[in-house]
Amino acid sequence: MSLAERRQGDKRRRPAATQRALAAAVFAVLLSGLLWGAASSDSGLPVPRFVSLAAEKVNLRTGPGARYPIAWVFVRRGLPVEVVAEFDLWRQIVDSDGVKGWVHRAMLSGERTALVIDGVQAFRTHADDAAPVAFRAEPGVLGALRGCRGVWCQLEVAGHRGWTRRTNLWGVYPREEVR
Repeated sequence: MSLAERRQGDKRRRPAATQRALAAAVFAVLLSGLLWGAASSDSGLPVPRFVSLAAEKVNLRTGPGARYPIAWVFVRRGLPVEVVAEFDLWRQIVDSDGVKGWVHRAMLSGERTALVIDGVQAFRTHADDAAPVAFRAEPGVLGALRGCRGVWCQLEVAGHRGWTRRTNLWGVYPREEVR
């Protein structure tokens, strides 16, 4: 077989090989869309959304299933986390430090909590900068989110309630109304 014939033969084979490669690529894209894209709202709840950890010990896994290795263990019940994806009974979450992984939905609660961030924050008796200070809280203090309206959110910490600007908290979206 001459070089010209070999080249001609290569050209005849390329379309079939190209078609197979293209078909495999299209199949992979469609399959990934079915597995991950469509699963982004299995529960019917909005994604993303904030929730909290329901147990003292929660295993964060590298993938959506018990067969995936544990990457991290949370040991703080009530910690706010953001659900960014869903797959079957598993939720992909992100914490305030940006740690991301998968947990079983039974390990999450709809109870809203928030963390104090960015230095010691004043919590006021009313949603007003001129209102008296009810208490102060350091970064990392965890509280129950009782409501948000406008730029203000009310947090309950150790039986004390106070209002602070939502930018002082992690666990609530910038324009989210919490009741």
